[in-house]
Amino acid sequence: MKVRKPDRHVQWPNTFGRRFLITVDTEEEFDWDAPFQRSGHTTVSVPQLREFQRFAEQYGIKPIYFVDYAIIEDDAAAAFLKAVTEQQTALVGVHLHPWVNPPFEEQVSVHNSFAGNLPKALEEQKLVILRDAIRDKIGVAPTIFRAGRYGIGPHTMELLIKHGFVLDSSIRPRFDYSGQGGPDFLAVGAEPFWWNEDHRLLEVPLTTVYSGLLRKQAGLMAAVMEKYPLINAVFSRSKMLERIPLTPEGISARETKEAIDVALDDELQLLVFSFHSPSLSPGHTPYVRTQADLDGFYEWWRDVLEHLNMRGVKPVDIGELMTAAAGV
Repeated sequence: MKVRKPDRHVQWPNTFGRRFLITVDTEEEFDWDAPFQRSGHTTVSVPQLREFQRFAEQYGIKPIYFVDYAIIEDDAAAAFLKAVTEQQTALVGVHLHPWVNPPFEEQVSVHNSFAGNLPKALEEQKLVILRDAIRDKIGVAPTIFRAGRYGIGPHTMELLIKHGFVLDSSIRPRFDYSGQGGPDFLAVGAEPFWWNEDHRLLEVPLTTVYSGLLRKQAGLMAAVMEKYPLINAVFSRSKMLERIPLTPEGISARETKEAIDVALDDELQLLVFSFHSPSLSPGHTPYVRTQADLDGFYEWWRDVLEHLNMRGVKPVDIGELMTAAAGV
């Protein structure tokens, strides 16, 4: 599925200013290099969610935890998520990993790991079962969504609207997953937009920017860089053109601060950060292998949050965001 360049971008009110969100793909641990499987995963990173929550609260940040089925089935995770929901110190959304999310009717494969590739009825069943499981555990039905592996499909937005979702954050701009059977986001930028004319579903893409001498020509070069990794590496190492997502996973604080400055220069008013919850515990992602890596993870956030504060970029919660987007 190729997502076209949107034409209904949000017009922020003057009072909105420059804001940011921190989102967490809250999911089970599994071997990222192994084939997908329904069982054999763990949720040992769950206790570390509390530590990250305490860290975020020190900065007045309300994280968004996009939660999958394996997590909401974990009693400790459910208790944590219920507590932060009741305290209104974080928000919980839906994160659909179809291979661990019932009903289990499809064959487990790379193609089917993108929920948007499933038959419409099956994608809907998985979505509703997960939404309802979260509602039953935390007491509130979530209305925000991020597809696992960013795997939206031709029916996803229709289903989200049908079931009362008001915000999607599945798009990872300037990335193309079509080589694995997933969506192609090369034509989409980081600006939030409405999926429909009656403004019922807001898209808040993750933030990816291009930096470097050729960044104004990035739209022309994106497909070539995606298709030919060697060209991508040459451009990146030469600093002529770098694609930088806002994440502590594989992106240095220096690069991230540079990307923030580029985004603000381009008048992007909302920055969306993301990472995977298993990175909160050493040894479960390629990005945090040791305790030293985890210490560096938190130091990354301190450095980046200080830079955001220096540039006048403030945290925002979803209620405030939706009100501003609607122009109320």
